[in-house]
Amino acid sequence: MSIERLRSIMAALRDPQRGCPWDLEQTWSSISPHTLEEAYELADAIERGDVGLVRDELGDLLFQVVFQSRIAEEQGLFAFDDVAAAISDKLERRHPHVFGDASVRSTEEQTAAWEDHKAAERRVATGATGALDGVTLGLPALTRAAKLGKRAARVGFDWSQPGAVLDKVDEEIAELRHALAAQDAAHAREELGDLLFSVAQLARHLDADPEATLRAANAKFERRFRRLEAGLAAEGRSPGDADPDELEARWTRAKQEIG
Repeated sequence: MSIERLRSIMAALRDPQRGCPWDLEQTWSSISPHTLEEAYELADAIERGDVGLVRDELGDLLFQVVFQSRIAEEQGLFAFDDVAAAISDKLERRHPHVFGDASVRSTEEQTAAWEDHKAAERRVATGATGALDGVTLGLPALTRAAKLGKRAARVGFDWSQPGAVLDKVDEEIAELRHALAAQDAAHAREELGDLLFSVAQLARHLDADPEATLRAANAKFERRFRRLEAGLAAEGRSPGDADPDELEARWTRAKQEIG
């Protein structure tokens, strides 16, 4: 099987006598940034719609799971099979409507049931009872902001509709303007954080993933700016050679040409 081949390759890479020096030096902590990077590269491939790249990035991410599991196995903690068994048990436990006698009538009901199962598991595992307990600190900040808001919403602390969240965004913008007018840099940074948090909640109310939404905006900016650069390059110039008015005009043209 392909997975067994991958595990054999991993074992060879970590072989104390004949393995790869770099792989042998790695620990959970040192490899963790690479695991995060591979997850982001997979997300990027999906955004691009590149099927071959998605396949390759899934492989890279799977290798990270095998790598981390191998390190644990060498320390006598657990092995890859234990990881697979744990996620299998969890999926069956959290889907009683598929693997048991429970029933759900909609995606919304399933999502609520899933969160209830997770909360119950946290209480058993850690004794955590707070609504915000277990929201991972290592998440991207916008994603974590949305999750914090979602958790608070489950106990009734939320806005009733997107328009109300937009009003909050306007309020935070006004407070940021006030801090800027007062030339209070520390307060301005604090208000900017409040604004970003509110924007993440607006994304949540619009059923939009804030990270994916921002990635799309980044891609759009990049496309337009590259078009602006290309137009100037065709004239033997760069953005630094143009004044602000010309750059704004070329930016507007790029938006009209490529959206």
